[in-house]
Amino acid sequence: MYKHILLASDGSENAVRAAKEAVKMASYDKESIIDVVYVIDIEKSKTDVLHSTSSEAIELERRKKNSKVIQFLNEANANYKTTILRGKPGPEIVKYANNHRVDVVVIGSRGLNVLQEMVLGSVSHKVMKRVHCPALIVK
Repeated sequence: MYKHILLASDGSENAVRAAKEAVKMASYDKESIIDVVYVIDIEKSKTDVLHSTSSEAIELERRKKNSKVIQFLNEANANYKTTILRGKPGPEIVKYANNHRVDVVVIGSRGLNVLQEMVLGSVSHKVMKRVHCPALIVK
């Protein structure tokens, strides 16, 4: 079925819900691996650097953001690895998925309202349109 499952994570509750679906998918094949991809947003990271006292503090804060997802995967005894990328989340996830022959992308939806989605666009929608594999958006 799906051997290489990309789980796009920002550490939110939506990402935890997406992780639950990724674990379900992975449970059908013992050789499946969940690749937890966390993108450090360039724009947000500039703000983090300006407001932080050290690079260690920044790294710790970034790891904390994804800790709920990692904790869930550990509790589920999931076979996973973590990949940290830098850039804009949508394009970085798409580039990684397309370059690493991912079988399926699982991503949470932020739950934007219609106006927000029209103005901002959603990362999940951008990813879904541009990856060369199936994508599951979890809300």
